[in-house]
Amino acid sequence: MLQPVDAGPSVVVCSTCRLGADAREDERGRRGGAVLEDALRAVQAADPALQGIAIQAMPCLFACSRHCTVHIRAPGKVGYVLGDFVPGEDAARAILGYAVRHAASAEGQVPYREWPDGVKGHFITRTPPEGYVCT
Repeated sequence: MLQPVDAGPSVVVCSTCRLGADAREDERGRRGGAVLEDALRAVQAADPALQGIAIQAMPCLFACSRHCTVHIRAPGKVGYVLGDFVPGEDAARAILGYAVRHAASAEGQVPYREWPDGVKGHFITRTPPEGYVCT
């Protein structure tokens, strides 16, 4: 069930997420998470500043009451689950922009003034790194 991946900064995208609150798939039969994964990869490929973030897909992040969810994480840092994105270039750019700032931060906490507008209002949970809790 577990598959090893690189332990560096990453965006884990739920590949089986719904397209939206009212739709499971797009007109081509693709789940929203798969559409978001494709958008993340396309945006990253076009911008060298985003290359340091791994894009990792897995089926179901168990945030099923939401849609198009991702987990932003890096070793020793607070992680975040975000969701309710409209899968596409704008969401992908915002997610990766936040992930770059997250990776550059000391503990995974990015000042609000540095958040890309496209991630504001999309945070679902924060997760402490193994061996820590947040104070």
